[in-house]
Amino acid sequence: MKILLIGNGGREHAIARSIYLSSIPNQIYSIPGNPGIMQYAKCINISLEKHNDICNFSIKNAIDLVIIGPEVPICNGLSDKLEKNSIKVFAPSRFASQLESSKSFTKEIAYKNNIPTASYKWFNEKNKAIQYLHLLSTPIVIKADGLAAGKGVFICESKKEASESIDEIFSGKFTDNPSLIIEEFLNGEEASFFALVDGKDIQPLIGAQDHKRLLENDKGPNTGGMGAYTPTPVLTNKIIGEVMNRIIEPTVSAMYKNNTPYKGVLFAGLMVTDKGPELIEYNVRFGDPETQAMLMLLESDLLQIMLDTVNGELKNTKIKWKNKTSLTVVLANKGYPLSYRTDSIITGIEEAEKDKSIKVFHAGTRFKNKELIASGGRVLNVTATGSSVKEARKKAYNAIEKIKFKTKYFRKDIAWRAKS
Repeated sequence: MKILLIGNGGREHAIARSIYLSSIPNQIYSIPGNPGIMQYAKCINISLEKHNDICNFSIKNAIDLVIIGPEVPICNGLSDKLEKNSIKVFAPSRFASQLESSKSFTKEIAYKNNIPTASYKWFNEKNKAIQYLHLLSTPIVIKADGLAAGKGVFICESKKEASESIDEIFSGKFTDNPSLIIEEFLNGEEASFFALVDGKDIQPLIGAQDHKRLLENDKGPNTGGMGAYTPTPVLTNKIIGEVMNRIIEPTVSAMYKNNTPYKGVLFAGLMVTDKGPELIEYNVRFGDPETQAMLMLLESDLLQIMLDTVNGELKNTKIKWKNKTSLTVVLANKGYPLSYRTDSIITGIEEAEKDKSIKVFHAGTRFKNKELIASGGRVLNVTATGSSVKEARKKAYNAIEKIKFKTKYFRKDIAWRAKS
């Protein structure tokens, strides 16, 4: 079976590894891939923006399944383009992907289907947003209504901070046609919940908790994610049941009844409050770095699960997980998420991976003169498994000590909310 994996981050490296280990014989191509993905796939240098070229490559090479990792090509309609050419795709349609690309779209679905979520108002004019802000008390949440690579959410402790966030969004930082929502602040504990959806049927996956903020104790600016661990104690069986019954199932049902069925992985960002779980936002792809941690615990065959999803055969699919904990720590370039160097030489990965419970996933790396270079904001994802959070954490940070590059930065408190 010929597989084409779209993307070049740590999430895609983790997916490539799991597909490579499948019991189904396969050959993997990756567009554009990265040095880590090269271990498992042939990397092809095509821009993710060139949908026609990706489609032509898929036809020419008789690709059986395309797996799209990042949100941008999904939300820009790559799935639709491929499916029009009879190529199977693990990713939702452009219309269904509005669950991520438009926060107002998601809020409307939530309100129409009694899905618990924070109250909000939508604005496409800066002055009206500022006027409304003055009627509110803080803290308050400001969100860019569109894709922002995980950096378009601002939790504001003061009206000055909120006003600055509104200015930033309307400056065109994230899109040429900016709009935003001003949302009620929810008190509770955040969690990431994943489910596979084949249009109608749903199979929940294991839950996780990630760390969006740059600094220890969840301080500083939002990032794409500085680390994650799974499973997370906050997602008890009771809470998972509520999430499925009150959030995931109503959403999938609404999309199906609208003749715009959702297919792929549905990622719900949740706030677990005193009243129960509430929806913060949806993403239409696997999380990054949650996926790196999750897939280290997957016992079932990822490729078979994806095929069941694409073929509408999830109803009887059984998904098994190892009875362990997995933890990922992101090694970033110092200065991320703003400006950073892109020329630091990386060493020590092989030494770190001598421990078989350690896997280092590449996120922002490239080769230069046969040396591995830290070329992105998030550079590596050091992932460890253990019998407990404490053991996995210890292994991950021991491995990090062996990996060297001049501009290495990482949080030292991943999974700080976990008790053991």
